[in-house]
Amino acid sequence: MTDRFALVPASYVYLLRDGVGGTEVLLQQRGPVPYMPGHWAAAAAGHVERGETAYDAARREALEELGVTDVALEFAFTMQRTQHAAAIEERVDWFFTARSWVGEPRVVEPEKCAGIGWFPLDSLPSPMVPHEAHALAHLSSGTGYLTFGWDRPAG
Repeated sequence: MTDRFALVPASYVYLLRDGVGGTEVLLQQRGPVPYMPGHWAAAAAGHVERGETAYDAARREALEELGVTDVALEFAFTMQRTQHAAAIEERVDWFFTARSWVGEPRVVEPEKCAGIGWFPLDSLPSPMVPHEAHALAHLSSGTGYLTFGWDRPAG
């Protein structure tokens, strides 16, 4: 008999803008949180809650974490990943980009976020959350599906 795994769904929003040297992405530096404190990550991301679509979760997270509304989401790709933790757990992440929104992005949850900043896609800060660095490296690839965390090549 095969053990069933728990599937954890999440949505990620990468706000993009045109910068002097090309496209820039808004990232957050994670604050004193259990998962990857001090690492740079999507400025808005979180679990999809019961009854939500991935799009609903992305819009909610953009409001809760950045204070922006009317986010014009563009689907980028889906990532299936594993952490090979003791518990049988796999994750499915939906990644979205947006170039239009209402409001000025700001830190809404200072207890979780040490700060936000705009970075050129070809010059990301360090350290990055590993699966998000992988996602950003493939952002303009046009692929609809990525993997991360298996011993075989990802993507």
